Amino acid sequence: MSPSDTASLLLRLSDRDVAVLESLSSHRLLTTAQVRRLHFADGHATVGAASGATMRVLSRLESHGLLARLTRRIGGVRAGSSGIVWQLGSTGERLLRTMHGLPKRRRYVEPSPVFTAHTLAVAELAIRLQELASRGAIELLTVETEPSCWRSFLGPHGTREWLKPDLSVVTGIGDFEDHWFVEADLATEHPPVIVRKAHVYQRYAATGAHQARHGLFPAVAWVVPDSARQRAVQAALAADPGLQPELFRVATTDEFSGLICSGHGEVEPP
Repeated sequence: MSPSDTASLLLRLSDRDVAVLESLSSHRLLTTAQVRRLHFADGHATVGAASGATMRVLSRLESHGLLARLTRRIGGVRAGSSGIVWQLGSTGERLLRTMHGLPKRRRYVEPSPVFTAHTLAVAELAIRLQELASRGAIELLTVETEPSCWRSFLGPHGTREWLKPDLSVVTGIGDFEDHWFVEADLATEHPPVIVRKAHVYQRYAATGAHQARHGLFPAVAWVVPDSARQRAVQAALAADPGLQPELFRVATTDEFSGLICSGHGEVEPP
């Protein structure tokens, strides 16, 4: 897409249209309901009116190849338009790539059900953070999504390792900042997998690199679907004597907002 093509297309798009495209680029997948909560929360008398406006805009963007809907809905047919899952279309991807001067083309294909569920779960947590900020409960200073939130470091034997959180978040409450690494857990992995990733966090903390830049190390929050999974993850982490328990928090999805507002988003690793 040439600069003149980009300019011509942008003239036909509103600021909100572009913001929707940017959200799809950042989160990779969003449902219609999630787009509504992000970009159509204000200016409508009812949720139904906001939902209708959201679908009209998404359908218009889809007609220009800027967005594409997945064949599979979240919640099935009964979920209606709210359960449609969207991703960038080829034209939308080229537009944003040209706007931001990005040389690498991202391929957009129909993702697997597992990838879709996890990606939407991560997006849901990010949207809840935005909603907390809009209500004045927190100041949302930074939200990094994948892969921007990934960190590389040298392990204890000099080998390159990657830490891949789902989100990296900095919030403000009063005069204090809280830093978080967030993991969205859908109870699809065995607890030993969680423990292995916890060790990666701990090895990253041991390098001191993050503390040198920010003066602290983020708390690591695993957000799980229910209390049974919460107990299982907590037990797995507590049973490993090599882990430093104060690095980690385990909260249910319903507890996530309260955890973020608690002001405990930093730790003192060894």
